[in-house]
Amino acid sequence: MIAHLQGRLVEKTPTDVVIDCNGVGYQVNISLHTFSLLPDSENIKLYTYLQVKEDAHTLFGFAEKAERELFKLLISVSGVGAGTARTMLSSLDPKHIIHSIGSGDVGTIQSIKGIGAKTAQRIILDLKDKVLKLYDLEEVSGPGYNTNKEEALSALEVLGFNKKLAEKVIEKIVKENPSASVETIIKQALKNL
Repeated sequence: MIAHLQGRLVEKTPTDVVIDCNGVGYQVNISLHTFSLLPDSENIKLYTYLQVKEDAHTLFGFAEKAERELFKLLISVSGVGAGTARTMLSSLDPKHIIHSIGSGDVGTIQSIKGIGAKTAQRIILDLKDKVLKLYDLEEVSGPGYNTNKEEALSALEVLGFNKKLAEKVIEKIVKENPSASVETIIKQALKNL
């Protein structure tokens, strides 16, 4: 309903701001990330999200559109409310959250205050595909992602080897020699398969 607000900054705290738009003061909840990006100038613009509930209408503001879109994604997950989403955006940089979701890093998501293991897993399960599609992060994978490893695995699959078996062998080779080329990985894997 309210896509953005542009006006004079009247009050500013780490959790909310008041923006005067032609004589009407809007109280807008913000994350620490947005707080850090707020300009020192009096005139500001925030992208907003209006949450309508039975007992309250709450306005959330973001310095960047990308942060607002991530906020919307986060609150779409069952068990993640606006408060939790704001805490996430206050605890970690949006890019860090996106990368953690895309790579399935439960530990990082769980390190945020108020998020348990189940919620962290649900966030990743619900949002991983959306995040990868939205932010073109096809190359994001778990820690230790290695394109040579992926190419070697693909080549071995084409040669007719069992994927699970080939994966185990390649994993072992890469662990022993992390900088191995695709050819080296394939040659060593063929000896062990």
